[in-house]
Amino acid sequence: MSKNEISKGILHSLLVITGVLLTLYLLFEIKVLVGYLIIAGIISLIGRPIVIFLNNRLKLKNTTASIFTMFFFLAVIIGIISLFIPLVIEQGKNLSLLDIDSFQGNIKFLYAETSTYLNRFNIDLNNTIFNMDWLSNMDFGFVPEILNSLGKTLGNLTIGILSIMFISFFLLKDAMILERTLYVMIPKKSSKKFGKSFESIKLLLSRYFGGLILQIFILFVIYTIILLIIGTPNAFVIAFLCSLLNLIPFVGPVVGGILMILLTMSSHIGADFSSVILPKAIYVSIGFIFGQLIDNFFSQPYIFSNSVKSHPLEIFLIIITGGLLFGPLGMIAAIPTYTALKVIGKEFFSENRIVKELTKNL
Repeated sequence: MSKNEISKGILHSLLVITGVLLTLYLLFEIKVLVGYLIIAGIISLIGRPIVIFLNNRLKLKNTTASIFTMFFFLAVIIGIISLFIPLVIEQGKNLSLLDIDSFQGNIKFLYAETSTYLNRFNIDLNNTIFNMDWLSNMDFGFVPEILNSLGKTLGNLTIGILSIMFISFFLLKDAMILERTLYVMIPKKSSKKFGKSFESIKLLLSRYFGGLILQIFILFVIYTIILLIIGTPNAFVIAFLCSLLNLIPFVGPVVGGILMILLTMSSHIGADFSSVILPKAIYVSIGFIFGQLIDNFFSQPYIFSNSVKSHPLEIFLIIITGGLLFGPLGMIAAIPTYTALKVIGKEFFSENRIVKELTKNL
């Protein structure tokens, strides 16, 4: 190999590395836009069956079907937001968010009542990590700061929703726009395999996100029934919020359970602790555990195995890996990313023994 060829090889490698680094830097700088595109892509995958139904059954044009689908999603978003307004108002009254002293007093009241009740069983909270010192030293001044930043957050959220809806509409209207964009980056000799894998990815992910909606709906129904039986105010909103948190594997259900118990307890501040607040908290805990058992042993295995064609243990390991590498967002994105990689692997590396074993059900 001549010096000229070596120099060209080194120069080519440097250019490739520079290009990759610049691309990563650009993606980092426009990470918000990338997030919008990812969410819009998910919405378009969820809305794809609706558009197909409107095209085939009602004979609507693609543009009209896409408009109807986007109006449906917009109505769902407005409905969800309107559901949360009464909960925020009521919890604001219960916890006196604008009165820091009252808010701190309510927290101390719940602590004192819990401590008094546990003393009957010779359990002293003051001798544990949950003692009164951390509560007395806690600065509750963060509450007004949260409220002050709420307006800015709502403004950014509005811009984000409108941007996502705009992008989603065009992805639904022209389902090939993303595929054509990606085709430009793919060598011609691989275009056929890419097209086949892209269609498989769209089909599997569309089933997966549809399965997630079914999973949330099942949990929502279970939680709503439990909260209505117990008599918790705003049962529908609390049930929806806690079922939505279930989208974050492992961590989400824990946060949802704690939130459900706290909202139930805070809705009955002022009532007798041992005869009202504590029993309701226990009943909510039992109901929550029941819902999680249904979800973990029936809903999730059936939905995931049928939608992404993966073994439950395989899914568990992938979610854990995603969480260890990228945190909660990694856990959420683990299954869709893994599914896409499996499909690509099957098309481009079908002779590999490991790939063949992992993709035998696809």
